[in-house]
Amino acid sequence: MPESAKTVIITGGASGIGYAFAEHLARAAHRIVIADLRGAEEAGERLRTAGHQALGVRADVVNEADLANLTQAAHAAFGGIDALVNNAGLFTTLALKPFEQITAQEWMRVMEVNTLGPFNCAKAVLPALRQSGRGRIVNIASTVPIKGPPNMAHYVASKGALIAFTRSLARELAKDGITVNAIAPGFTLSDGVLQSELQNRIGDNARTAGRCIQRDQLPADLVAALAFLVSDGASFVTGQTLAVDGGGVFL
Repeated sequence: MPESAKTVIITGGASGIGYAFAEHLARAAHRIVIADLRGAEEAGERLRTAGHQALGVRADVVNEADLANLTQAAHAAFGGIDALVNNAGLFTTLALKPFEQITAQEWMRVMEVNTLGPFNCAKAVLPALRQSGRGRIVNIASTVPIKGPPNMAHYVASKGALIAFTRSLARELAKDGITVNAIAPGFTLSDGVLQSELQNRIGDNARTAGRCIQRDQLPADLVAALAFLVSDGASFVTGQTLAVDGGGVFL
């Protein structure tokens, strides 16, 4: 195992973009802990069957007891935690509608998962990241706070908050040798998007309009950016939001 290998927790890692992250980092010899509400154990087993060091733990990112169990399981399996990827979030199940039709309950549920979840996870792993001495937090945001698309105000606001959280946490944790960055994907044809047919609901033009690279984005387009941000080579990069969207926005 190379010295650069890290133990990485990936929330929402059992499918879609999260599993693409897990598989790519596992192939790069990192030790992977997949946290998800469904399918975590099975996803971890798939990686182990392929010869990787991996663990799957059922966890709800808004449940502090689940996260305490998650960190304990990571310690027991791999002796520590070096990186957290806050990938879990609500998107594909959301109804697209004008903001005045979004209920307070819908708004707060999105905020709970997309903002409280990363906050809870960062708190849960912080002692281990401090102990690591080369800790990494990568928040999976979105380009929607820059674009401001209509009919998804709760989602747009939640991802804008996550970018702001990234910046604040980067300043606060730098003294501990922990970097905090965000990746902002464009609209990506993940498993969840395809299953919900969200790509058809928003249309071809909305998916690719304004992109320099005129094609659909796939989960595979994101994995190398994450691999860099969790690497030792990114030790002097913090507080940044890296847009990976085919040139749809320039930050």
